[in-house]
Amino acid sequence: MADDTTDTKSSNQMWGGRFASGPDAIMEEINASIGFDKKLFAQDIRGSIAHATMLAHQGIISADDKDKIVHGLNTILSEIESGNFEFSRQLEDIHMNVEARLATLIGPAAGRLHTARSRNDQVALDFRLWVKEELEKTEQMLTGLIAAFLDRAEEHAESVMPGFTHLQTAQPVTFGHHCMAYVEMFGRDRSRVRHAIEHLDESPIGAAALAGTGYPIDRHMTARALGFREPTRNSIDTVSDRDFAIEFLSIAAIAGMHLSRLAEEIVIWSTPQFGFVRLSDAFSTGSSIMPQKKNPDAAELVRAKTGRINGSLVALLTIMKGLPLAYSKDMQEDKEQVFDAAESLELAIAAMTGMVRDMTVNTARMKAAAGSGYSTATDLADWLVREAGLPFRDAHHVTGRAVALAESKGCDLAELPLSDLQAIHADITDKVYDVLTVEASVASRKSFGGTAPSEVRRQIAFWRARN
Repeated sequence: MADDTTDTKSSNQMWGGRFASGPDAIMEEINASIGFDKKLFAQDIRGSIAHATMLAHQGIISADDKDKIVHGLNTILSEIESGNFEFSRQLEDIHMNVEARLATLIGPAAGRLHTARSRNDQVALDFRLWVKEELEKTEQMLTGLIAAFLDRAEEHAESVMPGFTHLQTAQPVTFGHHCMAYVEMFGRDRSRVRHAIEHLDESPIGAAALAGTGYPIDRHMTARALGFREPTRNSIDTVSDRDFAIEFLSIAAIAGMHLSRLAEEIVIWSTPQFGFVRLSDAFSTGSSIMPQKKNPDAAELVRAKTGRINGSLVALLTIMKGLPLAYSKDMQEDKEQVFDAAESLELAIAAMTGMVRDMTVNTARMKAAAGSGYSTATDLADWLVREAGLPFRDAHHVTGRAVALAESKGCDLAELPLSDLQAIHADITDKVYDVLTVEASVASRKSFGGTAPSEVRRQIAFWRARN
């Protein structure tokens, strides 16, 4: 029979490594959240000050205790901001770390702060405040990205480039029009951000553990003090809800997808085969072995960040999907996903804004490419409808024959002799050449939201007025 020492040693080896002290060490490791939720220190202290002020106003605690609490909390805030605060894993989370330090600073009065609240509504408040502030930051960053695109669109309202479907040359467009497509996309992202702020603009504090409280608190007072529109209306839902975090991640995922599509185009456009744009050394790297290489690493990394953001969204949806009401410890796993996605999104928007402003556009290369692939074929078909009176399906067939003839001769449509075109259809006149250039093609697309330079400038003016 082994002695106690041997038994303990065997047990410790079972837990192994960092868990050498056994089950207690495992519980501490899985339960503690201070490693990441310390990011919420400012929101936690702000919420506690508002709560203490309300308690004193309602006569639940004395004015003297409130003053001590507020002074102590401001002292802790200064300590954390200056890097002089020691966080403890044994105290689990940001709430208990702050409360323990407050007790050291002001004594028994600190114990009155937690009157009429729970860590459940406290963390809901802290997290909601943090997400609201992050959404406001995201809104500003998207506004900056839109402004960068508006400047490039105005600069290139008449710069012709090929428009693509299936990554095949389709019809000529302008680079300004292409830039304005991203203005629309990021404008929708910003609209979603604004709606999300409106959705979460309710204060959770006062819901307590899940049932509210018997103390005569004033939740409207704390809501106003914390910048919320109003308090939440159901205490069970309040501590159960992480929709605001999921909505943030959904917005981040959609915006990340838009950023990734743009990054993909920059990667393609900057290849020697396209040569549409060139990034400076500020957003590129070289090869360790091939001296001729200039890699668009910033764009590639933006493209990759989208995968992290998508993963965070799926993770939090999965965490929440099976939870009964009200609070469950599973919800502690929400914050790292949001923090990581927020950091990735901020970096991606900042990098993309820099790239949009930085890149050099090769308008000559774009114009040459715009005329390739018989991109004005639709213009020929439209001319046959307007001038020759053909039904569009017949015009489409005639145009197909013209394209086939041009291919066989190795020339563009505009280079086909009039006699060849009239051999295909007798009603074609020399006026058709007015629509077969890429400049004429884009100039003719004057429908609302079209690629004509005049229409691009109209949309730029619209967006400048609302940006």
